[in-house]
Amino acid sequence: MPFRRESQFSVGQEALAAFARALSHPARVAIVHFLQGREEATCGEVVAVLPLAQATVSQHLGALRRAGIIRARECGTRVCYSLNREVIESMCGVFRGQLMGREAEAEAEEAISL
Repeated sequence: MPFRRESQFSVGQEALAAFARALSHPARVAIVHFLQGREEATCGEVVAVLPLAQATVSQHLGALRRAGIIRARECGTRVCYSLNREVIESMCGVFRGQLMGREAEAEAEEAISL
């Protein structure tokens, strides 16, 4: 069994890095921006506003979903996506706390559980 070293970073730092990684592509930022003004949208609706192929948009939606930034629910034969505003607000609070030098561990743990 390979040796696994414990992370030298706090849970808050790890969660914040995962959140930032999920938003590290301009297409994902554009998707979040598009969903801000809507209750929910299908992949096809997102594809219609981005200069990307459907398969590429699906991959970006998957990355945002795995990070907890968006939610997915079945809408008949399609999947509808919406922002997970609680996670976004919580992680933005963690980010502000980290920048201001305050410990944001509890907030990050709560955001991870959402």
